[in-house]
Amino acid sequence: MEINHPASDFELPDLNGNVHRLSEYRGRIVIVNFWSCECPHSERTDKAIISMFVQWQDDVTMLTIASNRNESVEALQEAAESRRLPTVLWDADCAAADLFDAQTTPHVFVIDREGILRYRGSVDDVSFRQRKPTRFFLDEAVESLLAGQLPTLTESPAYGCAIVREV
Repeated sequence: MEINHPASDFELPDLNGNVHRLSEYRGRIVIVNFWSCECPHSERTDKAIISMFVQWQDDVTMLTIASNRNESVEALQEAAESRRLPTVLWDADCAAADLFDAQTTPHVFVIDREGILRYRGSVDDVSFRQRKPTRFFLDEAVESLLAGQLPTLTESPAYGCAIVREV
C-alpha cells in the first residue's frame, strides 16, 4: 500500500463479534493502529493517543487491530478495557496486518476522509536510543488533515514489538 493512494479495504470482527469495514468510516479521518495487549510500546502509546482524542473529538476514529497470534481474546478484552480503547478488532489470521504490511505494535496508518493513506509509521520519535518522545508524528499527521492540509511527514520507521504471525 502506497502513501497518497487509496487504503485497501478490510473487514474484521471486534472483540464482541461485530464486523467492521474500513470503508464504513469514509468521511472521517481513520487511524488504523496495529496493537498488542502485551507490548510495552503499545501500552505507552495508548495513553498518548487517548489523550490526543480529547482535542480531535468526533472528527477522528481509531481502529485498533490486534494481530498477534499468541494473544487470547480474553487478554485483549482485559487490556482494551483497562486502557479505555473504544474499538479493538481481532485479526486472527493476520490478514489486515499482511494487507498493510504492518510489522510492529504499534504501527499506525492515517487515512484521510476520502480513504487515502496519508501517513504510516510510529506514533512518536521514541527509539532504542531515545526513550522519551519529543515529537508526535501521529498527532502531526492528524492535525494536518484536520486543517485541510497534507502531512509534511508521510512516513517514519515503526518502532515497537514485532507482530507475532506464527505460534
